[in-house]
Amino acid sequence: MSLLFLPPWLLLIVSLPTSGATARTRIWRALKSLGCMALRDGAYLLPAGEEREVALQELAEECRREGGHAWLMDVQPRSVDEAATYRQLFDRSDDYAELCKSWKEAGRTLSGLAGSEVSRMQRRLQRERDMVRAIDFFPGDASLEAEAAWTEFTQRIERVLSPDEPHETAGGIARLDASSYQGRTWATRRRPWVDRVASAWLIQRFIDRDARFQWLSQPSDCPKGALGFDFDGAAFTHVGERVTFETLMASFDLEQDAALMRVAALVHQLDVGGEPVAEAAGFEAVLAGAHQRLDEDDALLAEMSKMLDSLYAYFQQAGGRPG
Repeated sequence: MSLLFLPPWLLLIVSLPTSGATARTRIWRALKSLGCMALRDGAYLLPAGEEREVALQELAEECRREGGHAWLMDVQPRSVDEAATYRQLFDRSDDYAELCKSWKEAGRTLSGLAGSEVSRMQRRLQRERDMVRAIDFFPGDASLEAEAAWTEFTQRIERVLSPDEPHETAGGIARLDASSYQGRTWATRRRPWVDRVASAWLIQRFIDRDARFQWLSQPSDCPKGALGFDFDGAAFTHVGERVTFETLMASFDLEQDAALMRVAALVHQLDVGGEPVAEAAGFEAVLAGAHQRLDEDDALLAEMSKMLDSLYAYFQQAGGRPG
């Protein structure tokens, strides 16, 4: 590779007064969160990038305000081997190994935890994973292996939180006339999570405004004549890659609504994974909080329906485009 095409690097050299212990700790933590690697005491390397350069410049200015000195420099490797050495400094294999170890240890405790404790643990481990991924500038085999382990771990969590989660079925989706589905009783598993609560909102808002809901302790409790959704054997459930929310949209010809499709993308990501949706984490956090506050599933649906109404209005105003 020509030296002209070797990617550049940023080098921050800082020197703080010996009396500035608090500032030293604060700046060191900031450098660590950015993913900098220490070449020696006071010399920190980072792959070049506009946002990273701005962040390092802000830290340099903070050093000067604290009475210290700071120099931010562009660094160009002199050879391919030197560039490879720089990259090797940022190998995150050990970090991923630690993550995988923590997931394995957490997995041993799942059966003894309440659902709210499992959700909190999942959010904490997700934050730790995201922190490593954010500073993994050169992902390799270790990141791929960690992603596979994370997928397996989250699937175990889902089996604990939703033991009756439906399996996908094959086949097509029949187009249905909503006028034939008015004033019906709809049934799904109690303590609805993302797909179930969003599907109930979709039914009540777009399909059957007079819908009545029954929340089942187990799918086998579904009464005869009720329209089941989001469990194996239900009238509406996962079909192919579609989650129940998307199956309902396809069944009742709602896929022309761009804002509703954005809601569907959010539900899909939170239920089975997929392309990130910026609003998904906020929705999941509010739903987790509602689960802790509200014991009645009708009250849970009423509260989350307000949020879904607001999300839908926001997506309409944005033209259904990703944020």
